[in-house]
Amino acid sequence: MVIITIAVTVYLIYTGYSYYHTALEERFYHPRHDWFKPSGAFGHGLGIVGTLMILFGVSIYIARKRYNFLSKYLRLKYLLEFHIFLCALGPILILFHTAFKFGGIVSIAFWSMVAVVLSGVIGRFIYIQIPRSIEGRELSLNEVKEMKTDLSKVLNEKFKLDHFAVQLFISFTKEEEIAKNRVSLFRLRKELKNRKLPKGERKSILTMVKNERSLSRKITRLQTMQKLFKYWHVVHLPFALIMLVILIVHVAVTLAFGYKWIF
Repeated sequence: MVIITIAVTVYLIYTGYSYYHTALEERFYHPRHDWFKPSGAFGHGLGIVGTLMILFGVSIYIARKRYNFLSKYLRLKYLLEFHIFLCALGPILILFHTAFKFGGIVSIAFWSMVAVVLSGVIGRFIYIQIPRSIEGRELSLNEVKEMKTDLSKVLNEKFKLDHFAVQLFISFTKEEEIAKNRVSLFRLRKELKNRKLPKGERKSILTMVKNERSLSRKITRLQTMQKLFKYWHVVHLPFALIMLVILIVHVAVTLAFGYKWIF
């Protein structure tokens, strides 16, 4: 989806560069002004498609998250990715629809849209820090703790590591040791080679301790991220509502002036 977004952006820049690069007061004389201007066939079409993408992306995500719409068929985490895709590409199309000419209510709508997109990027970062089930349901602190294995027992009984090695690997997974950076992955590899363990077992052990380390980090920051995610909604939602209201006003004014695209 990232590739599609980049490809579309590059195409739009390549196609209309000469027009968008032209000074605003001189665009009227550009040979393709009637095509690229906001009310032109191409420019107007970008605005319509971009708007529909945003509205659909927001609507389907809210319907699934709050009302369990098609919950059997739509996994929340995949739908979130689709929501982000539509709400990233849609604003890009709208940006080219404006032909980079901002003023009045359009300016307010545009910067509200920018705020929504930027806060969405931040929200995405916070979202992926919170452990979730396969379906996308947020896991509780106890559920995350239950995902941890008895590392000491496994290393000792399954891989026959001595007490020193076991403690070394456990230290690698502890948050306080992670912060101090006392035990490196390089050192763990060296310890395993010194004990002449088979390559497959060394790989299994390293994978297991890296997973445990990741879980330890997630447990430490889980509550902080959950709080940040709640506060994030307080910022994201108002900008989204402002953008939606201005969008409705903009469409109404456009229709009132008789701009009906190709229909």
